[in-house]
Amino acid sequence: MALVNPHGKEKKLKPLLLTGAALEEEKKKAKTLNQVRISSRETGDLIMMGIGGFTPLTGFMTKADWEGVCKNFTMADGTFWPIPITVSTTKGQADSLKTGEEVALVSEETGETMATMKITEKYTIDKEFECKSVFGTTDMEHPGVAMVMKQPEVNLAGPVKVLSEGSFPREYPTIYIRPSESRKIFEEKGWSTVAAFQTRNPMHRSHEYLTKIGIETCDGVFIHMLLGKLKPGDIPSDTRQKAIDTLIEKYYVKDTIAVGGYPLDMRYAGPREALLHALFRQNYGCSHLIVGRDHAGVGDYYGPFDAQKIFDQIPAGALETKPLKIDWTFYCHKCDGMASMRTCPHGKEDRLILSGTKLRKMLSEGEDVPDHFSRPEVLKILREYYAGLTEKVEIKTHKYSEG
Repeated sequence: MALVNPHGKEKKLKPLLLTGAALEEEKKKAKTLNQVRISSRETGDLIMMGIGGFTPLTGFMTKADWEGVCKNFTMADGTFWPIPITVSTTKGQADSLKTGEEVALVSEETGETMATMKITEKYTIDKEFECKSVFGTTDMEHPGVAMVMKQPEVNLAGPVKVLSEGSFPREYPTIYIRPSESRKIFEEKGWSTVAAFQTRNPMHRSHEYLTKIGIETCDGVFIHMLLGKLKPGDIPSDTRQKAIDTLIEKYYVKDTIAVGGYPLDMRYAGPREALLHALFRQNYGCSHLIVGRDHAGVGDYYGPFDAQKIFDQIPAGALETKPLKIDWTFYCHKCDGMASMRTCPHGKEDRLILSGTKLRKMLSEGEDVPDHFSRPEVLKILREYYAGLTEKVEIKTHKYSEG
C-alpha cells in the first residue's frame, strides 16, 4: 500500500521554495521591492508553504478564502482548510501599496527577506468574527485571540515565491524535516500507515503510552515536534530532542518510530488546530493523527475531547488523514500500569494523572516527581536542564495545556 496522498485536488506536494538560479534571481529582485514586515506566526506559515507542508496553498488567502474558512472550513475553490492563513500590514502601508505590485516579505524578528508576494487583493476583516469562528471565543486572555486582535488592520492576499526556510535547517539539522523527506523515510521503512504524534513537550509516560497505541495500530509513529515560537516556561527543542531520543533508545522497538520537527508557532485553537495538524500531517505522509485529551487546547476554552469530536463534524473525505482517538490516559496503581478511562475500572484516588505542564512545574520548583510519572532517564535530562537555569521559570498551570 502507498502513503496517503498530499492534500488538495491535485494530490501532489506543492513546495513554493525556489532553488538554484531562480532563487538567486528572485533574491536580487526582492532587494528592489517595497518591504512588508511579517510576524513569527506569518513567517512559520510562509515556510510551511515553502516546503510543501501547506499544500495546496500558493500564497496568503483572499477575503473570500478567509470568509469561507471561518464559516465552513473551505476556501473559495472548495478546498478544505480549517484555519485562515493570512498576512497583514498597517493601513498606512497598505494604502501605499498597489494591487498587482510585488513586495518583499521580511521577518520582523530577524530582518531576513523570506519571500516575494504579488498583491492580488487588500482587505479588512472582522477580527472578532475570526476569533469566534476559529477559537470559539473573543477573550483576550486566549493567546490565539490576542495574536489575531493585535495584528495590523489590513490583510494582503496573493501568491508567494519563498526564498528561505529561515534558521530552521541550521538550528535543527537532525530533526527539521520537509514533507518530501518524511515521505521518503516512511517509504524506506516500508510503512504505509503512519500515526503522527504532535508534541511541544518532552515525553512523559502518557505520551509514551499514546505513541505505543499508535505503533500497535499503524506500521509506525512519527513524533513530530513543534519548532516554532514557544511560550515562557516551555522546554527548548534541544533538551526535548535529547529526552525523546533517550526515551526511544531505551523503551521502543527499533524502527517503529521516526522523529521530525516543523516550523510553526502554536495557535492554541483546540479543535480547529487539530484539523490543521491532521491536514499538514497528511502532506508529511501520515495516515493518522493521535488525538488525545485537550489537543492543542489552552485553559478551559475547550472540552477535553472537542478536538476529537470535530473530526465527525467535517465533510466525509475532507481529509485522508484520520484521527486516532484515545481517551484520558494515566498511570493506575491498582492496574499496576498505564491505562485509560476505557480500560481502567478503578477510582481517581488510584490514578496518577500525567501532564507536561505539571511535570515542568515540579521540576522547575525542585519538587519530587512521583514514581511512574516519567521515565528516570528522561527525568535526569530534564533535571540537568533546570539545574542549569540562572533564574526560576514561572509555570502557569492554570493557563496552558499540553499543546
